[in-house]
Amino acid sequence: MTDHLSEPATALRLAEYTRADQNEILGDGPDPFGVADTGLTWLPKEEHFGVRLDGRLVAHTGLLRAPIAIGGTTTEVVGIGGVAVAADVRGRGLARTAMAAALDHARTMGPRHGLLFCRPPLVALYERLGWRALDQDVYVEQADGPVVMPLRTMWTPLRDGADWPAGEVRLLSFPM
Repeated sequence: MTDHLSEPATALRLAEYTRADQNEILGDGPDPFGVADTGLTWLPKEEHFGVRLDGRLVAHTGLLRAPIAIGGTTTEVVGIGGVAVAADVRGRGLARTAMAAALDHARTMGPRHGLLFCRPPLVALYERLGWRALDQDVYVEQADGPVVMPLRTMWTPLRDGADWPAGEVRLLSFPM
């Protein structure tokens, strides 16, 4: 019998990702991502990638295309969110595995950039995964109009040479 931890974990595209799946990874707490205090409304992701160990879903990354204006030019980004790894299997590269599968797919979707929002303690993790912090205010839509995103905004190129453009950034949707 082989130990599943000695074999590299692989990510798969999930046909669906339900609240029960999220609970399987993070438990059934009221604020599994630690962002409820922002008061923001978030979009659900449309595409889902996960890692299973012994049949159990232990990691997830979701994504969707989102409209954005950068320096007055409207374009799209691939928004990344719902990144989660079960507490008992953290530190094994599962976030990297799930994120890599999601980004491989994101590169086929058209936009030149990936975008995510994270709590400050997670910035170093995402930097290790190749993301770059955007050091400016980013506006996101909410029911009463645009607000400054209180979390850290990070981006990654999805194409060779895709630098982040200069100018004001406004996500033209709820955050993902």
